[in-house]
Amino acid sequence: MMKSANGHSVKPTILMVDDTPSMLDVLAHLLEPEFRVQVARSGEQALAKVAHSEHPDLILLDVEMDGMDGYATCMRLKSNPATRDIPVIFLTSHANEENEAKGFDAGAVDFIPKPISPSTLLSRVNAQLALKRMRDLLRDKNAYLEREITRRTREVVAVQSVAIAAMASLAETRDSETGNHILRTQRYVKALAEHLRNHSRFSAQLDDAYIDLLFKSAPLHDIGKVGIPDRILLKPGRLTADEMEIMKTHAMRGRVAIAKMEQMLGYQIDFLVLAKEIAFSHHEKWDGSGYPLGLSGDGIPLSARLMALADVYDALISRRAYKEPMSHQAAADFIQSGRGKHFDPDVVDAFVELQEEFQAIARFYADTAETELEQTAMINTHLGLQVVGQA
Repeated sequence: MMKSANGHSVKPTILMVDDTPSMLDVLAHLLEPEFRVQVARSGEQALAKVAHSEHPDLILLDVEMDGMDGYATCMRLKSNPATRDIPVIFLTSHANEENEAKGFDAGAVDFIPKPISPSTLLSRVNAQLALKRMRDLLRDKNAYLEREITRRTREVVAVQSVAIAAMASLAETRDSETGNHILRTQRYVKALAEHLRNHSRFSAQLDDAYIDLLFKSAPLHDIGKVGIPDRILLKPGRLTADEMEIMKTHAMRGRVAIAKMEQMLGYQIDFLVLAKEIAFSHHEKWDGSGYPLGLSGDGIPLSARLMALADVYDALISRRAYKEPMSHQAAADFIQSGRGKHFDPDVVDAFVELQEEFQAIARFYADTAETELEQTAMINTHLGLQVVGQA
């Protein structure tokens, strides 16, 4: 017995296909006590029946029929994704090695010779139905496992995104002036990468996977600021030379912090590789005058070169304790003056073509008096916490 959708036992359905009425009578007499029986008197009728009604659990198919013979009928069944999993047992009066090979090539699972032996018929039908039940069970299990893998992968990605947002916000919320800086720079970097993906210098590197990792990694570019003393990080004015040297250590601190995350995990994660590059090298300059290593040109990782421009542009157009925000045009002029000096020339050229998009990003993620509350609400939303408003 088989189980229906509501869990009740039902008889398996057998479709008998034969153009001889007496053979159909014999088969029905043998099968009806244990099975639900359907009848088709030709290959064409069998195909029409399975196309327009509930599929049988097994088909008994005569080989020698007028019109479409059993081989052709079986091949048609097996070529259709909707019916290819129905087991087909051939009935034949000419069972020999050659015909059996032809039948198995057509997709049959077994042969039963005529005249029919009742015990042979029932044992082979039951054996094939048992195999079908196992195949169906495995297929359902595999489908379930695939759904579970998809669900859990989504959960891992969501947790990963929340962890990144939380870590990045931890660094930024220590400096209330930076506001939505991480959201803006993340999107500037993505815009630059997508624009440059067809450029001959970058096309081999800037594929979909790399850009996705870049977008995930970008918010961690200033994670090292967590280790900078408040007296320097929150100083309401320009830093002294000594204080600036301490501030510069945030690049190394960021790289070390991310490396420690990898050590805790015990293996390397692609997006953390980019995060280390960005945190450590986004203050390097194209001409070699940056820090911490004084890298130059293509020796600076591409991820860091993209962030370098995004970070400087956003700093220029944002208000700080020691300066008023620049206009977009003034910031754009500064960026262009750094072409081939501070910035990769091709990255600057991409920025020039993307100025309207940069301005749109800046407007959409503009800082407001409620920025800190908005960031807290965003993190809580990611974490599934209820946000409690303040009076």
